Amino acid sequence: MSSNDSPARPPHPTGAGALGCGCAVLVVLLGVLVLVFVQLTWGSAGAADYPRVAPEEMAERAFERSQEAYDVLGFTRTVRPGVEKVGVSTENTFDSGFCYDGGPLGLDDKTVDGAYTMSHDWALDEVPASQAVPGLRRLHQRLKDDGWEVTSYREGTDGQDWSLFVQRDDGDERMSFTWFPDRAYFLGGASVPCAYDPAWEEGDVGPAGDDVRPPVFGPA
Repeated sequence: MSSNDSPARPPHPTGAGALGCGCAVLVVLLGVLVLVFVQLTWGSAGAADYPRVAPEEMAERAFERSQEAYDVLGFTRTVRPGVEKVGVSTENTFDSGFCYDGGPLGLDDKTVDGAYTMSHDWALDEVPASQAVPGLRRLHQRLKDDGWEVTSYREGTDGQDWSLFVQRDDGDERMSFTWFPDRAYFLGGASVPCAYDPAWEEGDVGPAGDDVRPPVFGPA
């Protein structure tokens, strides 16, 4: 190359090349818009799907789930409503909670007006290994056969706790069971999906169903 020669310059993009770049950018932008739309839809879809059901009916459903599991476990004792000392005495209680809306992007944590969730908690004291171990193994298999997803199952060794956690309907319905060998104490619980309280009115505070009381708990 002579001293008078200029370095070669890169060629300008042709019309076809520029068009290709523009299309690529457009595709990326469309992809982003689709993603945002999916997030908006996903974040706001759950609340509108809640059924309108009275808290008493949802509480009864949770109670029935606990009762079905109780039968499979083989327990025959009856438990009066209430609890004297949490984690020590027998228990038979309902609990209600709020339902939450994730917002347009699923990042919020707002309660849904008029929506609630119900759960039933129960416990037995003085449960020996001869009852708890075969009962939990039997319940584990039964729930799997009935289509529940087992999210966690542990057979304790060397005095460790035994536990079983299951869910279905994408986690809207759950059950949990734990046996503490050192205390011979057995915990169980069932929660059901969110619902709208038909009697809810603007200005009501607290989750619906917080005044619902269970009947005597025991074998069906």
